[in-house]
Amino acid sequence: MRFLVYDRLLGFGDDYWIEDDRGNKVYLVDGKAMRLRDTWELKDTRGRVLIGIHQKMFALRDTMVVERGGEPLATLRRKRLSLLRNHYRVALADGNELDVSGRIVDREFAIEYDGELLAVVSRRWLTLRDTYGLDVVRDDVDPALLIALTVCVIHLAEKERERAREGDED
Repeated sequence: MRFLVYDRLLGFGDDYWIEDDRGNKVYLVDGKAMRLRDTWELKDTRGRVLIGIHQKMFALRDTMVVERGGEPLATLRRKRLSLLRNHYRVALADGNELDVSGRIVDREFAIEYDGELLAVVSRRWLTLRDTYGLDVVRDDVDPALLIALTVCVIHLAEKERERAREGDED
């Protein structure tokens, strides 16, 4: 399954659609403005909330939490002591872990479980500007979860890049 995402992930309060490869609207990312923490909801075409996403308030490292039905589904944070600057670890509620690595800011990265590829995020195979694709390569994974993780990873990488820029200006 391939999804198209228009690159507006940091617009808090902005809503945007994620489309399938035929141009059909599939998921709505609903940014929640006026909140103390960065928050989104991933909704289906009928407006039902499938997944909630929010930044954990009091954590030593930036951490994003993904929930389904109010129950934790996954926690995502940048991997410590990684030689790769853009390497994130996803702790799933069932005890399994996913790895996300690549050039996050460039929208070129992979999501893996135990060394097996689950999804690829890329701009390479698209001609539309400010758009990237999420290609889910396995049929037995939850595409909504992978989309939510993509939102989290890009958000954290962009925040890190902003802090680095602000540090350079000081």
